[in-house]
Amino acid sequence: MELRKDPITRSWVLIGDKESVEVAGPPCVYCPGSEALIAPPILSLLPDGRQGGIRVFPHPHPLYRIEGKPERQADGIYDTMRAVGAHEVFVESLDHDSVLSSRPETAISVLLECWALRIDDLKKDMRFRYVTVFKNVGEAAGQQIQHPHSELTASLFIPRRILYELRAALEYFQMKERCVLCDILHQEEQQAKRVVDMTSRFLAVCPFASRVPYELWILPRYHHSSFEVDLLRHKDYSELAAILRRSLARLEQITDSYHLVLHTSPNTRIRPEMAGYWTTIEEDYHWHIEILPITEKRSKSYSIKEVYYSSLPPEEAAARLRDLPAIRELVPQGKLEFQAS
Repeated sequence: MELRKDPITRSWVLIGDKESVEVAGPPCVYCPGSEALIAPPILSLLPDGRQGGIRVFPHPHPLYRIEGKPERQADGIYDTMRAVGAHEVFVESLDHDSVLSSRPETAISVLLECWALRIDDLKKDMRFRYVTVFKNVGEAAGQQIQHPHSELTASLFIPRRILYELRAALEYFQMKERCVLCDILHQEEQQAKRVVDMTSRFLAVCPFASRVPYELWILPRYHHSSFEVDLLRHKDYSELAAILRRSLARLEQITDSYHLVLHTSPNTRIRPEMAGYWTTIEEDYHWHIEILPITEKRSKSYSIKEVYYSSLPPEEAAARLRDLPAIRELVPQGKLEFQAS
């Protein structure tokens, strides 16, 4: 894999010759009995009930490799570098056919803790500027590992959409001395017409300018810039687990394919010469989870112009989601054979 920088948009693009990163099967290497087929887990966590744990593995076909230096080079006006980083898999269940919304909230809480622990650990590596977690669920979303899982990537650069968010948040803060997402939360709670679910600490809302039908964001109702710092400090994952589970249970009645991406602050420990750029990031940025369902066989987003088109107003989408059952049958949890590390 190689990273190439687009000199016009200044975004980095991964270039590789791998046709697929799907784990070959059968047997599935993440199902019980296949432990000898893969490397030992990086991390294993079990909930208090000692069932329904999470295992974290290096990705079998990583987009980024953790070894080595970037070796940034110039090719005329173009820039390239090695795809140095991290790519990990969070195995969410022993059951090959389960979905996250069918898992108990205790198991989802452990998953959230694993996300936070791995992000926090990888941000100690001064090479990595951004670490995030995502899920691609369903064939239409490009899911390649069929066992229920989520993934983590750590990269040498900040993805372009995150950069847009960071710059917009900073500009809003410089203009109003307030967090833009805090202001959005306040207005959405007052108007309520795009709100799908709410707890004392979290809000699920269809954003005002939704890019796709049923797009859903989950945000903390209090201000915090960093997902991992926030969760590891509070040590209480239950409310986020509950609203995430209910949100996915609703969406899965609409579609079986979606993208889920965690938006959190970049690694501010690196490059001291840029410290001034992040002076107010703890005040101006607000972590959140974005879920983009895939409901249409053919996207109507105009990718060349980068103008999105959604055929369903978010107000109507939120009303439909509120009317759907927010619970689905729990899958019985098998006894785990691994030990927490």
